Amino acid sequence: MGTFYLQNFGCRTTQADGAALERQMLERGLARAATPQEAGVVVLNTCTVTESADRDVRAAIRRIHRQNPECRILVTGCYAQRAPQELAVLPGVSWVVGNSHKHQVAELVAPAKQGFVPVSTLATFSDHPISQSPDQQILVGDIFAHTELLAAPVFAAETASEKTRPNLKVQDGCDNRCSFCIIPAVRGQSRSLPRAEALREVRALVAAGYRELVLSGINLGRWGRDLPKPERFEDLVRAILKETTLEKLRLSSVEPMDWTEELIALAAGEPRIAKHAHLPLQSGSDRILRAMHRKYRPWHYRERVEKIRRAMPLGALGADVMAGFPGETDALFEESRAFIASLPFTYLHVFTYSSRPGTPSAEMPGQVPVQVARERNRILRELAAKKNREFRESLVGQRLEAITLGRGDGESTEALTDNYVKMRVKGRYAPNRWVRAAVTGISEEGLIGSLSH
Repeated sequence: MGTFYLQNFGCRTTQADGAALERQMLERGLARAATPQEAGVVVLNTCTVTESADRDVRAAIRRIHRQNPECRILVTGCYAQRAPQELAVLPGVSWVVGNSHKHQVAELVAPAKQGFVPVSTLATFSDHPISQSPDQQILVGDIFAHTELLAAPVFAAETASEKTRPNLKVQDGCDNRCSFCIIPAVRGQSRSLPRAEALREVRALVAAGYRELVLSGINLGRWGRDLPKPERFEDLVRAILKETTLEKLRLSSVEPMDWTEELIALAAGEPRIAKHAHLPLQSGSDRILRAMHRKYRPWHYRERVEKIRRAMPLGALGADVMAGFPGETDALFEESRAFIASLPFTYLHVFTYSSRPGTPSAEMPGQVPVQVARERNRILRELAAKKNREFRESLVGQRLEAITLGRGDGESTEALTDNYVKMRVKGRYAPNRWVRAAVTGISEEGLIGSLSH
């Protein structure tokens, strides 16, 4: 039996893609290896949102080839879609498979009677092969040629033992054209998983024993707009609550203007929806938001965040923020920092701007020196840490729902609260169990709690 090891880089959508790839390879008879050193095939499911993400992938390829020179490496995902030839020249890489052909990964690596599927038999798999050689194949096509609805196989009927919070991807691609973002070019246009298919996936996860799932997508709030009979994201959320027995639904990132009055009321009023809202911001400067081609102004964003906070007083509120976008002067950065400081965020994902080839921002004047951008990143991370600590301190004395994650030290068990804070619960408990815990204090990064009776 052939063996594989899969490593994901990047966002929840990429992780969901990786889970599907892993399932498909298992179904084709490959066995999961514990480490890359023990695998016959290593699949790297990549991100390309920043240059740092690209560097991480290249470093992983070199390390894996050095430690296991006999394994065959398959690189797929967003980096593979964007720059296949850049990856193909790296030692050990046998396949580069773009998002356009990601559904064929399992076919490529599944063992045949005499070993691996011969490369010569694979040419018909690709409508747009870039190159083919006896020992390597690149399969990358036009991602915008993929206008079909998303399709997903049913989750394997296995118990929820290794992971307690799976990602369910119900949307892919993006129709926005933010000036800094390469993702539409490597993911294509927005495509939705039909409601019936999404419900089938949820039911399969519930049947496998999962108690919480995270609904994910590249532009999640746009779910349903491309269906033959268009639907709204709120329609899908309501259907999951009404037609499945899922105990907890968590929403991943949703664009600010997709947090409608109806969605806010639904998330706040339904106990089965985690009290957690993530709204990408990028910048608190109006001028920078316009240069980014974002579809809201700071006052629009503030209105949404404050409505969510009023509806969910103890809820998690998070955002993506960027430092060092072209044209960001000291004054505009301070405008952004002050705006962020004024809002009730409980955590931030802070990024340093990374120029992506082919994006409009790569050619903009006023590129910010790297050291200046990194210093601004540090300032925002310190602000985020301060806000997060204040939020955690405000929770002491509260009783919160939390799901156990099963990583304990004998005296306590790691858990994640409904409102997205890590917690150490006193005592040892099995994973994938919802508990109600009294918050007794804070730790360096999370909360300390004990079961509430």
